[in-house]
Amino acid sequence: MIVDCSTRVFNSPEQLGRETAEALRRFTALRGTRLESTAAALDRAIEPVAAALVHGFRSKLLDAGIPNEFVAEVVRSNPGRLAGVAGIDPMASDAATQLERAVDLGLVGVTISPSAQGFHPTHSDAMRLYARIEALGLPLFIGRPGPLVASGSLEFDRPAGFDEVARAHPKLRIVIGELGWPWIDECLAMLMKHQNVYAEISGVSGRPWQLYNALLSAQSLGVLEKLFFGSGFPYDLPAKAIENLYSVNAFAHGTQLPAIPRIALRAIAERDPFAILGIDSPAARAVQQRPASTEGDLSRDMR
Repeated sequence: MIVDCSTRVFNSPEQLGRETAEALRRFTALRGTRLESTAAALDRAIEPVAAALVHGFRSKLLDAGIPNEFVAEVVRSNPGRLAGVAGIDPMASDAATQLERAVDLGLVGVTISPSAQGFHPTHSDAMRLYARIEALGLPLFIGRPGPLVASGSLEFDRPAGFDEVARAHPKLRIVIGELGWPWIDECLAMLMKHQNVYAEISGVSGRPWQLYNALLSAQSLGVLEKLFFGSGFPYDLPAKAIENLYSVNAFAHGTQLPAIPRIALRAIAERDPFAILGIDSPAARAVQQRPASTEGDLSRDMR
């Protein structure tokens, strides 16, 4: 049973803003790949996992948006395996209305991107939004919609920027995307410090050496149990992210380098974010009714 915490669907990169679309074209050209980001592509990609969270996005700064109505429509196409997370820009004048609408649409959390939305995590407008999210019992996800862009404020993505947020809203469950990259150690410190702060491994899961070192650090700090699986679709595929996670100890083979116990790797892959984050949806209930994977199931997932 694997839940992918980090996927996005869009029909055109321009939905992420013109600057991000240009960055994506350079990104895919360098990798020699073709980006497939539609709902149909997601349906094919999530074959190895039990369920996936689909994130929306909105940014005044980048003049961009994946509408929450679109996310809800994608979820309705496969409600037993998909759950939607509303993309809300805390700097938008209608942020509170967006949140109410997201709840009406059946979306199960909120996702923000401080760097791509141009706000410090403790901006007063953002803090008011967090209070509403906390009162509704929804989780808050922090992540980027795509490659870094020049107009974004990268410093606003620092995990430590959410230290005051976690102190002010101790019941708010926060999930830091991409293990906080490029501040992975800072992210792990936040996981140590705050009971309701978690992280997911998308992005880093596509860079095996960095993933290996990050997991070793998480193990030494005792926070491996606070990590969720995420692929970062459409930039990386769930099957490849699963393979990278389970083969991460290849760097230690034949050396004196330490290894991460396979039981710990399996726990990351099979951790249920729905249960931990208090998410109730058809996909969450379907996951909870499924039997746990066997080692054979996981081997098939990795192929």
